[in-house]
Amino acid sequence: MVSSTIILIISLVAFAVIHSFLASLFFKRLLIRAMGSRAEKLYMPAFSLIAVITILPLVYLLYKYPGPIIYIVPSPWRWLMVGGQIIAAVVAPRALLDAPHRFRIRSQLSAPNSPEAGHLDIRGIYRWVRDPFLLSGLVIIWLTPFMTVNLLIIFILTTIYLYLGSLHWESRLLAQFGDEYRSYQKKVHRIIPLPGRYRRRL
Repeated sequence: MVSSTIILIISLVAFAVIHSFLASLFFKRLLIRAMGSRAEKLYMPAFSLIAVITILPLVYLLYKYPGPIIYIVPSPWRWLMVGGQIIAAVVAPRALLDAPHRFRIRSQLSAPNSPEAGHLDIRGIYRWVRDPFLLSGLVIIWLTPFMTVNLLIIFILTTIYLYLGSLHWESRLLAQFGDEYRSYQKKVHRIIPLPGRYRRRL
């Protein structure tokens, strides 16, 4: 009989493969060829919906096969952790609003330093942290106020996936913005927001 841990890992890998393919430049090129300008409007809502749908089986399996309990954080600390998760959940949509130009398909597919690629235009949350999606993801999973064996394994693998995804995303930004992004990397940390230090330098 296949263990619950292996089933969970397979489910996570399946989600990661689907998510990575849909986020790839290869898929976006196919989308632009097939749909033209409509792809820009439909891509993000469709991508988000598919991400939610494909993560639901993993959530269900974790609920059904949590594994032995490692710890449960008591009150009031658990509510502080949940509060941190709620704050982190606001970061992702805020990051989209602060840098919509980074997520336009045609800009991502354009040549570096071309008019279509645009400028980096640092503002909002990006003044404090380079990858707010990585930050919010790590905060949400690791501030979960309880931990089981299977949950820990999935969280560790998810952390690795998020970090590798962040490296890949930054390689795209370097290709799109070139030296402008390299200069930005020297001033702002990838994960740890340090507003007092970096706001003065930008």
